[in-house]
Amino acid sequence: MTDTLATGTARTDRERMLGRRRERVGPGGDPVAPGAPEPRPDADSDGVVLDCGWGRLVFGQTFGEQVAVADVLRSEAVGARDICIYLRDPHVLVSRLPDELFIDPSLTYRLPLGERRPAATAAGEVSGLTIRPLRDADDADAVNRIYASNGMVTAPVEVLVDNAASDRFLHLVAEAATGEVVGTITGVDHVAVFADPERGASLWCLTVDFNTAPPGTGQALLTALADRLDERGRAFVDLSVLAENSGAIRLYERLGFHRTGTLCVKRKNPINERLFLPATPEGYDGLNPYAKIVADEAMRRGIRVEVTDPHWGELRLTSGGRTVHTRESLSELTSAVAMSRCDDKRVTRRILTQTGLSVPRGRTATGDADDLAFLADVGPVVVKPARGEQGNGITVGVRTPEALAAAVTLARRFCPDVLIEELREGDDLRVIVIDHEVVAAAVRRPAQITGDGLHDVTELIERQSRRRAAATGGESRIPIDDMTREVVAEAGHRMHDVLPEGQVLAVRRTANLHTGGTIHDVTAELHPEIAEACVAASRALDIPVTGLDLLVPAPDRPEHVFIEANERPGLANHEPQPTAERFVDLLFPGTRAPQRLWSPAGTGGAA
Repeated sequence: MTDTLATGTARTDRERMLGRRRERVGPGGDPVAPGAPEPRPDADSDGVVLDCGWGRLVFGQTFGEQVAVADVLRSEAVGARDICIYLRDPHVLVSRLPDELFIDPSLTYRLPLGERRPAATAAGEVSGLTIRPLRDADDADAVNRIYASNGMVTAPVEVLVDNAASDRFLHLVAEAATGEVVGTITGVDHVAVFADPERGASLWCLTVDFNTAPPGTGQALLTALADRLDERGRAFVDLSVLAENSGAIRLYERLGFHRTGTLCVKRKNPINERLFLPATPEGYDGLNPYAKIVADEAMRRGIRVEVTDPHWGELRLTSGGRTVHTRESLSELTSAVAMSRCDDKRVTRRILTQTGLSVPRGRTATGDADDLAFLADVGPVVVKPARGEQGNGITVGVRTPEALAAAVTLARRFCPDVLIEELREGDDLRVIVIDHEVVAAAVRRPAQITGDGLHDVTELIERQSRRRAAATGGESRIPIDDMTREVVAEAGHRMHDVLPEGQVLAVRRTANLHTGGTIHDVTAELHPEIAEACVAASRALDIPVTGLDLLVPAPDRPEHVFIEANERPGLANHEPQPTAERFVDLLFPGTRAPQRLWSPAGTGGAA
């Protein structure tokens, strides 16, 4: 027996993993006093509980009494999500403890293995993708980042690594040709865990990085897991999927999974709140991801959420006697003056320059010879509306007088005042500053496609656009417009060309997320001088929440120039960093964020 498996005893904390004791909770969510005895099943029970890191699997069929299962679920650690599966008559237990437990609104599907395994699951290979076991802490960190980006509960790194080394788990990752981990799946071998007479297994945490994983990564992971379980002689593998996840259900049914009557029981905790509450706030489903992440964090803390305008992303948050109105990451705490300073890029430049911060050379377009003289002096320029968002009206890389005139005309469609700015090379860096502390930093990259030797450029763009839309709730799509065609042509291709397998082609000039750009967390790499400059910028603008855009040769080098400041940055773009947590901390400093089982490197801020 090891530390991650308890037979007859439910472990409720992981001091060895976290270096400190985690709070335990009892019935109704009340804290259990330190030193109190651990809840445990009856002495005669042979109940099996398996620590998966993000929570525990409670194998209901191994318990002699339902009361023992209830005791185990009551001992759930704060920040974890325990799951009881295969319990006989789960509805009976829940009916006796309706204030503490609930039936999970998920469906269980089963894939037969061995001779009865459907042929469809054998076709899961993806070119350039390697499926291998999770090996070390770096792999576990990458897995946690994928979990966090998909709204899943994370796990202590040490637990994931230890579990992967055990024969009870088959923890696999998908590695792209770049060496980056882009997907993960966890299998649990019931025979290795408790000598299951049915020779079964189960599948958990199948998910991918929607920014980087190639199409088919999820199926490739599932196929690889099924192959390994087949080799072990397992009879079936089960999985649980939310009943509302129709896309995943269609995939599983196409691969030969069939529905079973197995139900799961969970404890009513803040993480599970959306699964057991009778209804979410009216208008919640109409929120975009940038407002929804704030609503979710508030609800997890017990803050009342009212959706005052779902299409605009407006919320009314109330806790005790305090009420705050928000629109995504913009709140009443941002003054009208601070907002106006960010709204006009010329004003932002002026304030940052006066503070001694670095900005590119620039001027307001006048439409005369002075514009041409500036172009001749600085070389290629960026032309953009002085006021605007989402990359509208921006032209990058203007080099000729004719192109300058056309770019200014385009920009004036969105704002009568136009800024001409020196083009500086480098990575497009977004830094989130909340309450004058750096919370997250990410490099944004323009939309790109990867050739597969089968589909032409147009088809690849459409496929990638659908993936970006699915990953962002429809917020990010790649337009097939004149700019996209121009970028493809400059790279020496036509829209109907078929790219060789593995060839990467950028199809947009700017890294704007709304036009298909992707964002990659670099918080842990951010150079201290850049962090200090961003804090200075937020103080100069006197704004409590801002997204600062910079150009840098690399995030871990000190050189930088500021491009603009955003008064309403998208917090949902920066998982796994705790942007929503710090935002709600700012609004309601007396509340407490749910405990995280894993935190990414770089969490914290510069003062």
